[in-house]
Amino acid sequence: MAAALEQPFTLSVSDADLELLYKKLQLARFPDELEGAGWDYGAPLADIKRLVAHWKDKFDWRKSEAEINKLPMFTRDIEIEGFGSMNIHYLHQKSEVKNAIPLLFVHGWPGDFLEVRKMLPLLTAKSADHPSFHVVAPSLPGFGFSEAPKRSGFAGRQYAEVFTKLMSSLGYEEYVYQGGDWGHLLGMHAVTHYGHKNIKAWHTNMPACRPPTFFSHPLVFMDMFMSSISKSTKAGLEHTNAWRKKGYGYFLEQATKPQTLGYSLSDSPVGLLAWIYEKLIGWTDNYPWTEDEVIEWISIYWFSRAGPAAAGRIYYEMTGCNTHDPWHGTKWTSIPTGVSYFPCELVHLPHTLSHMLGKLVFESEHEKGGHFAAFEVPELLAGDLRKMYGKGGPAYGVVPGTNGYD
Repeated sequence: MAAALEQPFTLSVSDADLELLYKKLQLARFPDELEGAGWDYGAPLADIKRLVAHWKDKFDWRKSEAEINKLPMFTRDIEIEGFGSMNIHYLHQKSEVKNAIPLLFVHGWPGDFLEVRKMLPLLTAKSADHPSFHVVAPSLPGFGFSEAPKRSGFAGRQYAEVFTKLMSSLGYEEYVYQGGDWGHLLGMHAVTHYGHKNIKAWHTNMPACRPPTFFSHPLVFMDMFMSSISKSTKAGLEHTNAWRKKGYGYFLEQATKPQTLGYSLSDSPVGLLAWIYEKLIGWTDNYPWTEDEVIEWISIYWFSRAGPAAAGRIYYEMTGCNTHDPWHGTKWTSIPTGVSYFPCELVHLPHTLSHMLGKLVFESEHEKGGHFAAFEVPELLAGDLRKMYGKGGPAYGVVPGTNGYD
């Protein structure tokens, strides 16, 4: 048996943990800041002070907790080869449509399972005009309310095993996949190991990939040299290069010395806030964040089951301490692949490279949206999934017996 019986999950942070948090916020010591620094050196001091004050004096965690608990959440033990049993937390929102398509939504860092929340009513809605989905959104091991691995070596193959065993335990032997950030990268591993047999198609909103070689993808490789570079492609490459130069430090730190960083993230809610808030602002497309949205986002990490430091280890494990890229061990598969392009995504590569991800059958380019597309522009991302899997779409009926319609 791949997994034990599921248990309903209710989020309930203890009064003692809340009291400790408020004490730490009250005792916060802030750094100085250079005049006119703005965002050049990182999260601005004024922003962090304002958010800390809101967290301490105005944010109502119990109200947020109650709203989260309205979601259908569960846990179950899943046996992972070489790592024993792991207790995995997940959201499972079923559609009333009997033939709804099973969809696995996978988040990344610094995200969590709640990124899918705004899309749930859109994806599960019943209509003759678009398909409906049964949505499963797990907390990745070490994130949110899932158990973390106890030893090193938990990487792409193990995450892929978690996904398919979880879906199988829910009765979804065949399903489709959607992910961005690590959800995208882990998707490459998932389709490598479980494509065709279990994963029938997948969609990504962060179409990053290895550069092609003449031997791996000769047509794509030759196209890169024979095609003229458009202004939009050139601008995209400049955008990507700027991020690699000025916004990539977090990746290298978490990929090489996550434990050292972890002491600060685990002990200081202010440090955790600054570390993640910088990404929430920098990686979105002028999204109008409310203070409550920011603090709830950070609180999921602060109150996470394994602690705020555990999530960052995914960078170390997936890159072998930065000795190889996170695609290590993946291969091209011919399952139908869909891509959505958003203007404020971190990586902008020539669209022809999306053929490196799989059998490309669907592409959609948007005028707004960033790295957290499911949260920022849920209607656009959900719309793309409807188009890809709906009647007349290139992946319609890809899961036998579940086409998304009654």
